[in-house]
Amino acid sequence: MSQLFVRTGIDFPSCQHALAHIGEAMLAEGVVHETYPAALLEREAAFPTGIALERHAVAIPHCEAMHAKSAAIYLIRPDKPVLFQRADDDGEIAVSLIIALIVENPTAQLTLLRRLFSKLQDPETLEALLRSSDNALATLFQNTILEPEPCTQLS
Repeated sequence: MSQLFVRTGIDFPSCQHALAHIGEAMLAEGVVHETYPAALLEREAAFPTGIALERHAVAIPHCEAMHAKSAAIYLIRPDKPVLFQRADDDGEIAVSLIIALIVENPTAQLTLLRRLFSKLQDPETLEALLRSSDNALATLFQNTILEPEPCTQLS
């Protein structure tokens, strides 16, 4: 069972700033070890996570399970797209939704990644997530992408 954290109304000048924010926020929430922020940046540099979908792009940053204290997802819908390196080539892509995964179990991570890819392939699902109100985003993500689980809105 993962905690779901959601943040909207934020801008990042680069993906490094977004990743640094994720590291600091998840450290403050107590779901990761002190090693997580640096590990997240290192993994993204080695294995970029920007993914082009039919109409939009998402990024799914994550790192090894040893940096997690408990399972969580940090869903960020920035006010402006953030440039991330593409997972499938050397170019950059403007990402409209960032889904940071904090996992304790590598098998659970693969299951969650498959579920995310499957659900996000549907353009209507992603459009709904991008257009929903700030207050409805967590519930919509939970009901469309995840099994019903508790969520927390970050401000």
